[in-house]
Amino acid sequence: MNIYISGITGTGMGPLALMAKAAGFTVCGSDLAKGAIYDELVKAGIEVCVGEQDGNFLRKKIAEGVDWFCYTSALPEGHPELILAREAGVKVTKRDDLTAFLVEKLGLKMVAVAGTHGKTTTTAMIVWAALKLKLPISYLVGTTLGFALSGAYHKGDKYFVYEADEYDRNFLKYHPWVAVLPAVSYDHPDIYPTREDYAMAFEQFKSQSEYVIESGEKYKAEDFLLAGEARRRDASLAAEAVLKMVQNEAGVRSEGTLNDNMDLVEILNEFPGVGRRFEKIAEGVYTDYAHHPEEIKATIDVVKDEKRLHGYKGVVVVYQPHQNTRQHEVRHEYKDAFVGVDKIFWLPTYLTRENPDLEVLKPEDFIKDLANVEVAESAEIGDELAEKLKEYVKEGYLVILMTAGPADGWLRGIFGA
Repeated sequence: MNIYISGITGTGMGPLALMAKAAGFTVCGSDLAKGAIYDELVKAGIEVCVGEQDGNFLRKKIAEGVDWFCYTSALPEGHPELILAREAGVKVTKRDDLTAFLVEKLGLKMVAVAGTHGKTTTTAMIVWAALKLKLPISYLVGTTLGFALSGAYHKGDKYFVYEADEYDRNFLKYHPWVAVLPAVSYDHPDIYPTREDYAMAFEQFKSQSEYVIESGEKYKAEDFLLAGEARRRDASLAAEAVLKMVQNEAGVRSEGTLNDNMDLVEILNEFPGVGRRFEKIAEGVYTDYAHHPEEIKATIDVVKDEKRLHGYKGVVVVYQPHQNTRQHEVRHEYKDAFVGVDKIFWLPTYLTRENPDLEVLKPEDFIKDLANVEVAESAEIGDELAEKLKEYVKEGYLVILMTAGPADGWLRGIFGA
């Protein structure tokens, strides 16, 4: 089968392409620019066209034979490739359908991690520990990993570890063997009109799962030495999920134990982290994907531990909110999200998938409601802010950017990452 993926180099679609390729399918695709998974795709021998997605590359591939056109949720309905694929009669779906197809086709037991916060880190922790224990896993993680590829499949794998995103309700396509839920709080108002609607979607997801892990039973957060309460809790859930696989491999139905060479606490205490989740890009400089008040609080918790452990003078946060529609729902939840930091530079909101009828909130609209308003100021991406951040780093402060937008690339450019 020939699969074409539009938006192939991003952290959502790239790992899926790698898995499909490893499973024996012919895979190619396109993207506007080289995303985080581009180098992995090229190394895997996947043909990628980068540049204007005007349909010319897809038209060529359709002539050669395309059976399935898979596209990212970020693709607008009027996108040239999407229109062309439909006109050509090619099977057209988003990534969730292709993922579900691969899981069923390959006979894998799905371990799905879902939630508003913590799912990327928890998924990566499960992958890290499972690989250390040499469990037969395939996986897809929505970010880059320093210790492995973002997606993998090997013939003979039994388990599929997956970061199941709730956006666009895609996680409801699955019926996991094990469902892991790190944290759930309201998000994506453009998809879920009410908090009740959001909560009901997760209840449905749980009802579709054979086993659900929401809290540690054998493993507790306090068992782990990782920085930040949220990361320690994520580790406890990851350990429970990996234990489930270990027990299944051994045919054990009861709680069971690991031998001394399989100590999950020790393994997870060595977890190296993942791209964009408290990722260190230079001495004293970090970047994080947090763009929701609850995520920010969890990240600040990690930052405080890092400051204490390594003796930083203080903490400086650069924050770029994501999606104005979301900000109208959560703006009053920021009040105590940044308590404990010494300086906040609040950037304009990164706009995507917006409701044109909503007024675009400005940095000042958020700052005035903060409990520590005196440490915050509005800022713009540019040379002036770059110089201020360099000076803070020079003085011994920990600088962290929180964003789901383009500010990440800007910060990396400043500090040479």
